[in-house]
Formats: sequence, structure tokens, C-alpha cells
Amino acid sequence: MEWVIAILALVAGVSLGIAIAWLRGRGGSAPVGLVGRKLDGPESAHSAREGEDPSLEARRSDIQATEDRLTQREAILEQRTANLSTREQQIEGREEELATQRAEANRLLEQARTELEQVADFDSQAAKESLLERVEDEARREAMVLVRELELKAREEADRRGRRILTTAIQRLAAEVTSDSTVSVVTLPSDDMKGRIIGRDGRNIKAFEAVMGVDLVVDDTPEAVTISTFDPIRREVARVALQNLIVDGRIHPSSIEEAHVKAEAEVEQSVRDAGEWALLDVGVSRMHLELVTVLGRLKYRTSYGQNVLGHSVEAAHIAGMLAAELGLDPLEAKRAALLHDVGKAVSHEVGGSHALVGAEIARRFEESPAIVHAIEAHHNEVEARTLLAVITQAADAVSASRPGARRETLESYVRRLERIEEMAGGFKGVDRVFAMQAGRDVRVVVDPGQISDLEAGDLARRIAKRIEDDLQYPGQIQVTVVRELRASAYAR
Repeated sequence: MEWVIAILALVAGVSLGIAIAWLRGRGGSAPVGLVGRKLDGPESAHSAREGEDPSLEARRSDIQATEDRLTQREAILEQRTANLSTREQQIEGREEELATQRAEANRLLEQARTELEQVADFDSQAAKESLLERVEDEARREAMVLVRELELKAREEADRRGRRILTTAIQRLAAEVTSDSTVSVVTLPSDDMKGRIIGRDGRNIKAFEAVMGVDLVVDDTPEAVTISTFDPIRREVARVALQNLIVDGRIHPSSIEEAHVKAEAEVEQSVRDAGEWALLDVGVSRMHLELVTVLGRLKYRTSYGQNVLGHSVEAAHIAGMLAAELGLDPLEAKRAALLHDVGKAVSHEVGGSHALVGAEIARRFEESPAIVHAIEAHHNEVEARTLLAVITQAADAVSASRPGARRETLESYVRRLERIEEMAGGFKGVDRVFAMQAGRDVRVVVDPGQISDLEAGDLARRIAKRIEDDLQYPGQIQVTVVRELRASAYAR
């Protein structure tokens, strides 16, 4: 029995050691007196409380305080929820009250309208329509008066500003006055060269005219021959080829063909250089290379003796100045005016108006729709819909009609003056007609017994309209009707 008691005591001691180690792992300490003796009753409980860790007490206090705060906040939230519910019920009650009052007001208004209609025997819809019609008529009359005043002021202001802008643009323009003809004169080193150009039995001159497509005139003019053709590019190729043949000294049919090929290459390069020069002079960039070449071909085109490329460059400068005066983009105006006659470069190859042909060329080379429209509308084949198109028209007219820009033959000049006098003299009441200032000013003297003062203005408009419809002319023509009434008496 003693060994059993010893084993039990050993087991109890081991268990006690394990319990003490567990308490230490939880932050506590072994109770005083637990090792080596037996604890029981109130004394053991008191000793256990005295041995507790103070940190556990602090944590319990913090937890209790947190629980108290949460309980307090929950009570506050419950109170606010109750207050919100009360206010919501009050708002709903007010909305119902307002809806009731609104319905009552509508009912009273409809009842009053019905009573008024019964008393006046007049429908409210008819009254509204009558009032609107009266207000509309008054507004329309006031608008018509205002529009008439604005039109008069706008016309006066437009005339004044238009004259000022055109005058400023023309005064700022400084361009050369040049004219081309249909012949080119080539200077020879001596008269002996004429025989070499003609060749045996005229074979050289025949071969030259056949290859070049021109007429070569060898006359009595000393040390000079003349190349004649209406195609300026072909004439330039022939001129360059003949000069090269004279320098080389070998003139025969085979060398003429070689000179023609080289001259074509030189002229083609000259065309590209001319197009690039035009862009540089005007200040336009980013243009398709093929369009630049087509533009350069205008160097060898003329219109009434005026070089078309020079005219296009001049019109571009004028358009840029007009656009700047009007507050528009000068570069876009310059581009439109520079390309406005590009259709003349291929007009003999493609049928149709050069304005429409030029617009198609610009469209094919991806020019903007505004530029294309300005080109096709500059001779009114298409109605001008943009201010850019109007500026292009004005720049073209200013460049073409300025003094010395273009020339006409004496025969066509006289024929035009006679035609103007004939058309003006065909009207009833016209006594005499005088076409002055190269046909740009027409003075019509009428019989005062047949034409009154009021009829004189209408006669001037009708004569101008007929000239505009039946006659082709550059610029504009002013028609002035002169009516003079003389009264005489004799004193006896």
C-alpha cells in the first residue's frame, strides 16, 4: 500500500506542476503556498485573487467602458431614427395638404374661366388666337420697317467699305505689266545661218516645222527668224530647240529630232520651276506635286495678252489683301485665287469651261471643298455661296481690268464700241449715244419729250441689262442717261 500512496503523491505533484506552468503561460503566477502544502477553503480562494495579474483587470475595464459607449450610441441612434420617422410623417401630411389645395385652386380657376366665357360669349382659344394674330401682324410690320432701314444702311455701308477695300488693295499692289504675243524671235549669229536652217531644198525647215508643230518664218529681217504658233508651250519648245541647234552648228533632220527631245525636257523643268516660284511668291505651301506642275504650265498661257500665271499670282496677292481687310484667312484666299485659272492649262485637252475643269482638277488633287467651290464659281458657272468665292471673283476682276493688264486688237476694240452704241441706240426715246473711256462709260442722250425723269432711271437699267446679257467685256460698263429740257420765250 505504501508504494501505491507514493505513486499517487507523485501524480498529484506532476499535475500541480502542469497547472502552475499553464497559469504562467497565461500571464499569471503560481499562488503562494501551492507548492509543498495543501490549500483549501476560503483561504485558498483569497490567495488566488491576491495573485492575479493587474493587466487583466485593466483589459476588463477597457472592455466594459467600450460596451458602455456602444450602448450609449445605440440609444442615440434609436432616438434619431424615431425623430426622422416623425418628420417624414409630418412632410407626407403637408404634401397631401398641398395636393388638396392645388386641386381646389385648379377647380376654382376652371370654374371662373367657364363663367367668364358664358358671360362674354367668347371662347378662350379663339381669344388667344386673335391676340396672337394681332401681335404677329404688328411684329411683322415692325420687322419689315426695320429690315428696310437695315438694307439701306447695309447697302450704303457695303458700297463705302467695298470701295475703300478695293482701293486699298489696288494701291498696295505693285505688279509688272507684261503682255505676250503669238510669235517668238530667235536671233542668229549671222545671215549665213539662215541657209543652214533652210537646208538643201528646204528639207531642214520642213523637218523642223513637222517635228516642232510650228511655222518657221525666214524673211529679210537681218540676223533673225520668227517662230509662230498659237500654242505657247510648243512655241517655247521650238525656240529652245532652235537656239540649241544654232549653238551646236549641226542642223539636219536627225539633230532636229534630238534637239526637240532635249528642249521638251528643258521646258518641262521650266514648268515645274515656274509652279514652285508661284507658290513661293504667294506664300502657299503643301500642294500636290502634279498640281504644281499643272500650275506651272500657265507660264506659257496668255489671256488677252496677259500671262495667266502672272495674273494668277497677282490675283492671289489681291485676294490675300482683301481677305485681310475683311478679317478672313489670307492664306486660304491666296490659295483659291492662285488656282482659279488652273483649268486653262488643260482647256484645249478637256472640254468645258475652264472654271469647271479647274475645279475638277483641284478636287482630284484633294483640295478643300471651299477652294474647289471658289474655283468653279469665279465666272458664275456656279452660284457663289461663300465669301471666299466672292473674294476670288473680285481679285480676278481687279487683276484683269486694271489699266495695261490686257490688250485687244484694234478691230475687236472698235467692234465692241460700235456694238455698245448700236444696242443703246435701239431703245425708244434715245437721241444719241457716246461710248467713252474704251467702252467703259456710255452716255445716252434722250429726247426729253419722250422720256421723263422717272423713265430715265428705268431706261439706264434696261440698257445696262441688255449689254450685260449680249456683250462679252472685261470689267464693268457704266451707263448714264442724260435728259435735258430747254424752255425758251420771246419778249416783244
